[in-house]
Amino acid sequence: MRGKDDEYDYLFKVVLIGDSGVGKSNLLSRFTRNEFNLESKSTIGVEFATRSIQVDNKTVKAQIWDTAGQERYRAITSAYYRGAVGALLVYDIAKYLTYENAERWLKELQDHADANIVIMLVGNKSDLRHLRAVPTDEARSFAEKNGLSFLETSALDSTNVETAFHNILSGKGQPGKWGTEMVLDIVSSQDPLVTLTVHSGVGSCSPGWGDVGICTP
Repeated sequence: MRGKDDEYDYLFKVVLIGDSGVGKSNLLSRFTRNEFNLESKSTIGVEFATRSIQVDNKTVKAQIWDTAGQERYRAITSAYYRGAVGALLVYDIAKYLTYENAERWLKELQDHADANIVIMLVGNKSDLRHLRAVPTDEARSFAEKNGLSFLETSALDSTNVETAFHNILSGKGQPGKWGTEMVLDIVSSQDPLVTLTVHSGVGSCSPGWGDVGICTP
């Protein structure tokens, strides 16, 4: 029997992608634990954390996967796109190269993920506006051109972090996309599902777990 913390209607997988150092791990920790680590280290391989929210009167347990941005982990992490219903494509507003690389990350995501995945372009570290290298209008234009939703966030001061994850998990804000009904279509289209047991709410996975997708109660 599941405890109260494990009561949910659906468990959805969301991936964080983008270059190393753009703040993916702190977006994860801010959303799932309301924490920020100024000395956050680069993610090794893939790790995840969970949090439950309400979407259309259903309890959705979000399983957020933080993928390493380093080139040497690309082959490892590609398998983790499978089964994701949403993705945050993150760049650092103060580092233009991380924004330029978003196009490459988008292509990789489109090559490996479900065709109906909801994708949001996220300009993180908006608190560094005095060091801005990526104009907001330019990033918004890129997002619109590629059919993505767009937000600027700050994991440091929490700006738009809740909004970004809630919009991804509900399918809001993406042109031509959907709400919970389409999410359920993605879930039902997956191969046989696997249930994960996460004791602490935070976990890490080895490459051998590459077939894990969306988990259902």
